Amino acid sequence: MIEPVSPELQKFYDIFESVDQSKVSEFKEFLEANAVNFNLFKDGNFIERSFPFDMIPRIIPKAEFDDLEAGIIQRVKALNAFLNDIYNDQKIVKDGVVPREYVDSAKAFLPDFMGVNPPKGVRTHISGIDLVKDAVSGKWVILEDNLRVPSGVSYPLTIRRAFRHTYPEFFESMKIAKIKHYGDELKAAMDYVNTGGLNVVLTPGRYNSAYYEHSYLAKITGATLASGDDLVVINDEVFLCSYDGERLRVGAIYRRLDDDFLDPEEFEPDSLIGVKGITRAYRAGNVAIMNSIGNGVADDKGIYYFVPAMVKYYLNEEPILSNAPTYLPYYEKDRQYVLDNIDKLVIKDVAEAGGYGVLFGNRLSPEKRAELIEMILAEPRRWIAQEVIEFYDLPCMMEGGILPRKADLRAYVIHGENITVSMGGLTRYAMEEGNYLVNSSQGGGFKDTWVVEL
Repeated sequence: MIEPVSPELQKFYDIFESVDQSKVSEFKEFLEANAVNFNLFKDGNFIERSFPFDMIPRIIPKAEFDDLEAGIIQRVKALNAFLNDIYNDQKIVKDGVVPREYVDSAKAFLPDFMGVNPPKGVRTHISGIDLVKDAVSGKWVILEDNLRVPSGVSYPLTIRRAFRHTYPEFFESMKIAKIKHYGDELKAAMDYVNTGGLNVVLTPGRYNSAYYEHSYLAKITGATLASGDDLVVINDEVFLCSYDGERLRVGAIYRRLDDDFLDPEEFEPDSLIGVKGITRAYRAGNVAIMNSIGNGVADDKGIYYFVPAMVKYYLNEEPILSNAPTYLPYYEKDRQYVLDNIDKLVIKDVAEAGGYGVLFGNRLSPEKRAELIEMILAEPRRWIAQEVIEFYDLPCMMEGGILPRKADLRAYVIHGENITVSMGGLTRYAMEEGNYLVNSSQGGGFKDTWVVEL
């Protein structure tokens, strides 16, 4: 079902019909000139490609976004509190709100970092909260919390520049919330936790799918873009090795690689993209790592089930935004429901991300369904099940014209001295009709998100 046309979207269409349609090619050329790429690894091959984009933005009325913003900030507060708790006293476990097994067995939980606390108590410096708008209820529903290395924010920032460059008419006639301050807000968050020294964006290198974004974020924050080879740890402090041989102290690192590859001394010994000894500097409190080490326990798909309870537990508030209806096979009652209704549910492997490990029960053959049931019974902690949410399609400009496609929204949250939500976000859409997997890593496209006030 396609989302109803709001007065704000209708105003966009009215303006769009009156502008020079030949500028569509100019718009595309602007993005291509800025090398907006999202690279893919497929069948063992590295594919460098332009990120498919659509010039019809998702438009969210300002009043609607205000409610979203409040719910997202509430959620990030609770998740940050959970991480600080789970790496210290674990009160939420002792009080029986979250089962100990769900923490201890989480692949991304790092017990070796118990008692290691980041500067200013901030662990969720940059969050990506994924939502969809339910076509039945009309309400926004949270699908996933991304608290490790959420990507994609550079794409709406870039496409917004393309719009302003090519179609200034929209910004002269519509009250569109600005997102250009994102770089300043991210820099302020880096400065807030900085322990003394340079701000650095740590990249795995150009073969990473989001390398365009790494360089872009370094540019807009004034940080130094560095690879693992550019950094060295001496006496539990991190230094940048400059081209002239000078060593400059580093105080905050926005890392764009996972824990496993961050430090060959602590994690994967064969990692060639990390920084040897960086975790020693982190433990000593001599560098801020953004996002914090061990955050993955909080965006485990099994832990997701308990986030509404975290809001009540830590904040003593009712959750503003809801999870998708979710079942944990870990609980006998939920397990029986999943087994009885597997053909109606979406089954997710809790350790997977990027749209991988997602199985639609109604699309499985009887043999594959039976296999899945056996795996659920053998490893109930490994899986969650969710009701299929019929979320809205959005109009997308495709080769065959303007066509409906499933789309979600990734909201970007910066946690420094305060918590701010970017007034827009990344809308991702599926390239194929009826496809519910909109992830960029699955080949989906993207569009800008405008928060508009009439």
